Amino acid sequence: MPTISCFILAYNERDKSVDAVSTVLWCDEVIVVDSGSTDGTAEAAIALGARVVQVPFEGFGKLRNSALTHLTGDWVFSLDADERCTVEARDAMLRVASDPTSLSIWNVPRRNWFLGKWIRHSGWYPNFRQPQFFRRGSMTYDNLPVHEGWIAAAGARVGVLPADIWQFPFANIAQMVHKANRYSSLGTAKVGQRKGIVRGVSHGGLQFFKHLILKGGVLDGRAGFLIAGAYFLQTFLKYAKRLEDGQAPPPSAGRIEAQVKRRT
Repeated sequence: MPTISCFILAYNERDKSVDAVSTVLWCDEVIVVDSGSTDGTAEAAIALGARVVQVPFEGFGKLRNSALTHLTGDWVFSLDADERCTVEARDAMLRVASDPTSLSIWNVPRRNWFLGKWIRHSGWYPNFRQPQFFRRGSMTYDNLPVHEGWIAAAGARVGVLPADIWQFPFANIAQMVHKANRYSSLGTAKVGQRKGIVRGVSHGGLQFFKHLILKGGVLDGRAGFLIAGAYFLQTFLKYAKRLEDGQAPPPSAGRIEAQVKRRT
């Protein structure tokens, strides 16, 4: 029977990581890729039977590629700390892995829980990130720091797993804002020279319209408006933060003192 390795990215997410690891103990190998957590994330994962490897954070693309080098299984299951493997997804992956004629790369649909309910629209269901189940060696990731892409090996074919996993992205709105702030900082490299407040407002507005109207977020009620607002905020900050690059530093205390003396 082919073996399955699962890797989980985590940083100061002890409670989330414990729940995530608990849903993949059926895998032949569970590795938590930590980046120096100080809240007991690593110790809790080890107590559950996972192996922990420490990898300095230099962006999510590099982090995922580093994770692949530590795996030994025939198949790879990528799970984030805020995701949970369901029984249905487990059974579907076991069927795929046991079939020598199955496709090599599988997108896994995610069902998101936010503000006390399952989100059915807003681009959050079915929600996909990079393929999460694949034969080892059939794909890698690019090195973008955030919203990293993936690269299929020659001849690898892609399917969609016929079962959902669950995602619990935010415990509260404060976490949503924190993520928008962090991801906007990581995403400034994608902006290039296209910085500015006007661009931030226009691109952010397009994201708001896209998720609220085109992706049906309005049907998710208050949650849909908040999700669209978070996409606006992250996009706006990404462009606004580019304005900080190349700005003159604040005057030193010596320069201020000299200016005061000249005026007295």
